[in-house]
Amino acid sequence: MKVFVGNLSHEVTNQDLFELFEQFGQIDSVNIIYDKFTGESRRFAFVRMPVEDEAINAIKSLNGHILKGKSLKINEARDHSRGHHGKNRRKRIPHFK
Repeated sequence: MKVFVGNLSHEVTNQDLFELFEQFGQIDSVNIIYDKFTGESRRFAFVRMPVEDEAINAIKSLNGHILKGKSLKINEARDHSRGHHGKNRRKRIPHFK
């Protein structure tokens, strides 16, 4: 199961998240998402856990957990193959004054 972890402090590392989530079970991967232009954290990450029950327990236990001064927002990651992705995605129209 892929778990979304939001509201991260800029100081949080992949290792920090690995150590936090490993308390609940096996982890396949931890990936903090970085801005491709600035290289700074976009303040969210994805943790992949192969056992769904362990992932659900981690979500329930860690949502709202304080890590490096920030209250984490944790839930199951949405499947981007459905919904507003790709060709069906609404295009943003720039607003000029």
